Amino acid sequence: MREINKLIVHCSATKPSMNIGVDEIRRWHVDENGWDDVGYHVVIKRNGYAEKGRKLSVVGAHSYGNNGDSIGVCLVGGISESGEPECNFTFAQYGTLSAYISTCIDRFPNIKVIGHNQVSEKDCPCFNVESFVESIK
Repeated sequence: MREINKLIVHCSATKPSMNIGVDEIRRWHVDENGWDDVGYHVVIKRNGYAEKGRKLSVVGAHSYGNNGDSIGVCLVGGISESGEPECNFTFAQYGTLSAYISTCIDRFPNIKVIGHNQVSEKDCPCFNVESFVESIK
């Protein structure tokens, strides 16, 4: 198993009306980016269902310069119907994210949980991940 030091939370930058999952994101990443697979390790759908992407043992493709030692988790949503950044995730998504983060903290005690916006010039995931983590501890 590779060394994992970070969990990076992302959004799919899709509208709340788009009920997509790992299969659609995989197609985008493979067809549009030419990658071998979906870049994330987990995709959390609008209904809170977590879908597996890449295996944790495989380096992701979700945060340039940070992929080697991280887990990429993507929440479906993150932009408004008009295309502006928006924190529009569902209660079910936050519940699943909370449970997944807790599991990862138990498995990787030194893991740092951050938002993509903390390592990239992006709005993603459109909320303060560090505050969220503090609220679930």
